[in-house]
Amino acid sequence: MSAARPLGLAQLSLLNTAPPQLVAIAAEAGFDFIGARVRPVTSTERPYDLQPGSPMLKETLARMAGTGVTVRDIEFLLLDGTDQREAWLGMMEAGQALGAASLTVAASAPDTGRLADTLARMTEDGRNYGIVPTLEPISYQAVNSIPAAVALARASGCRIVVDALHLNRFGAVPGSAQWQDLEANLDLVPLLQLCDGPVQSPADRAALVAESRSERGVPGEGGFDLAALVDAVGADVPVSVEAPSDSTVARLGELGWARKLRETALAVLAPVSTSERASAAEKAVTA
Repeated sequence: MSAARPLGLAQLSLLNTAPPQLVAIAAEAGFDFIGARVRPVTSTERPYDLQPGSPMLKETLARMAGTGVTVRDIEFLLLDGTDQREAWLGMMEAGQALGAASLTVAASAPDTGRLADTLARMTEDGRNYGIVPTLEPISYQAVNSIPAAVALARASGCRIVVDALHLNRFGAVPGSAQWQDLEANLDLVPLLQLCDGPVQSPADRAALVAESRSERGVPGEGGFDLAALVDAVGADVPVSVEAPSDSTVARLGELGWARKLRETALAVLAPVSTSERASAAEKAVTA
């Protein structure tokens, strides 16, 4: 297990690994928690039945009890402007059974007024389950910037998931206005999703989707300024490694990939923070 901040393995990093096996792999690799996909995003995904009473839930809980690995977040609901309350209530039931604290959502519907109302209702419903909706701004969806996500979160009472890939793809990089917006609203951020990639963005939406879902980079081996991101969010924010790579999983295997992700994530998290460097410099000057 990690010594400092909690470090988790996102479901998307091993999308085809069922939650009970994901818990076991995460434990063997040294992670503290996982994210669990309790609802498929696409029709081609394998569904995982984690509803109360299901055999998979029972097996997952047993693996959690045996390893100490927890479930911090559940996913994924794409808000499309229709009435999806039945879907999110079912997800919250599964999340409560798993002990999760948040439910990740994104938005494809452009009507921000209706979206704010939906998120407010989700937030209210979540109180009965101990789960807070967390809105993820995604580069190829309707909510695709920090300011848009912040406005919706402030209006509805939900929170925001920060994903290193999407920050870079919609331009929220150090020195930008969006970066300043992020720094001003860190109280909304309960979780950082870590990955890496080339500085150059894919050419079109299809390529953005493909990168996001199946070929992200290993933390610290790409062009993202992860040190600045980690420094900005602070040491008390848990980190979940969300770095799917179908090609590398095929080569290394599930456990091999999980171990590599943890090793590289720890290397990114290990450097001395900016605040610590400043404090050390100040002491050196006054010594």
